[in-house]
Amino acid sequence: MPQDPSSPQPPPAVGPDSPAAQPPQESPWLFWRGVLITLVVALGIRQFLLEARYIPSGSMLPGLQIQDRLLVEKLSYRNRAPRRGEIVVFHAPHHFDPVLLANHRSSALGCLLVNLPLVGSIPGLQNPACDAYIKRVVAVEGDHVVVDPRGQVSLNGHRQPEPYVKTWCPVDSQGMGPCRTLNAVVPAGHVLTLGDNRANSWDGRFWPGGAFLPRSEIIGRAFWRFYPFNTVGSLGPAESGSGVAPRNGH
Repeated sequence: MPQDPSSPQPPPAVGPDSPAAQPPQESPWLFWRGVLITLVVALGIRQFLLEARYIPSGSMLPGLQIQDRLLVEKLSYRNRAPRRGEIVVFHAPHHFDPVLLANHRSSALGCLLVNLPLVGSIPGLQNPACDAYIKRVVAVEGDHVVVDPRGQVSLNGHRQPEPYVKTWCPVDSQGMGPCRTLNAVVPAGHVLTLGDNRANSWDGRFWPGGAFLPRSEIIGRAFWRFYPFNTVGSLGPAESGSGVAPRNGH
């Protein structure tokens, strides 16, 4: 029977191979854009706000054990100076010490790549100037600091209580030992940092270009241990300086 040309026509049949039956193709760029945004956000947080670090050596024993995982925040020191007793993470002395710097040049981009997960383990990419150290602030700008052969600290004429130190440098019957001493005033814009394990810490006492750490080289303040789980908690600060005499008698 002939159809009325004016009557509605049925839609064309759609088979499984018809273009109209296929779902729209998602652009590969959408996936990589998501990956890129995630990477940028993660790097931004790590660079400016917060990052995780682990303890690679025994220089902070017994308080911080090898392979402990810590959180390092980067906001506090934008508004204030480091305080005695705080644990700080900073660029390796090879990054700023004038003697060590002569043999270890680095670039910001190179260090960024080296410190990316897995990348730093590639042979030939390691650079001492891109490493980070962790120590405790024991003296701040203006302090007259004395470190004796055992590694004990006196500030402005007063011996400091340091309950976090359990291992001092060995000395002989004459009071001499392998650890270097120090008697100086902390210059402006600097701090003195030492390891809690005074007998086994390569810190300001041994840096060839000078004992003091420029504040500009500090990456951040270690404030929280998140692994191992049985030691999770705040890192302090373990206040030193309770016996510090006022500077210049004030």
